[in-house]
Amino acid sequence: MKSMRLKTLPPIIAAMLVGCSVTADEPRLEESRALVKSFGVSLQSELKKGLAEGGPVQAISVCKDKAPQVASELSRLSGAKVRRTSLRFRNPGNAPEPWETSVLLEFEQQANTAEPTAPLEHFVREADGTIRYMAPIKTGGVCLACHGASLSPELGAILDADYPHDRARGYALGEVRGAFSVTWPPSDDASSR
Repeated sequence: MKSMRLKTLPPIIAAMLVGCSVTADEPRLEESRALVKSFGVSLQSELKKGLAEGGPVQAISVCKDKAPQVASELSRLSGAKVRRTSLRFRNPGNAPEPWETSVLLEFEQQANTAEPTAPLEHFVREADGTIRYMAPIKTGGVCLACHGASLSPELGAILDADYPHDRARGYALGEVRGAFSVTWPPSDDASSR
């Protein structure tokens, strides 16, 4: 499974990818999971750091500036399109594509009915060879400062100025807030993995 791209990945991501068990039917599933895990860990770390340094106001810049940088770097290094999306997005650039909308609606429905042990994720290989993966972003405690029901007036004013059409408020702890999305383009070597 080691490919030339693994040599260019940061060591932690490469280690996660090399240790993955990939089946012939799902050649990119574990790689997608590793990318999403890396994105989530990086974002959470940056958010905690931002909150510690400057509170929720600083955390806004993490989501606004750092998260797209992490997504771009993971995309560049992996060859997949890695991003965040939500039905109630703050940044119009994160609006879901039609297939993502369907999956997000499914995640919301499953989150309300699924057993706690059932993982929420979506993985599909399209007829053209495109592979799509999504994993939900659950609203954690760190998220509530900027995405919860009660925002400070200062924070609300900043969000209103930066995001005049903000729809990403009013979430509760544990609620599906959005998803990480990974799209692998069709490739000749993917089916041989």
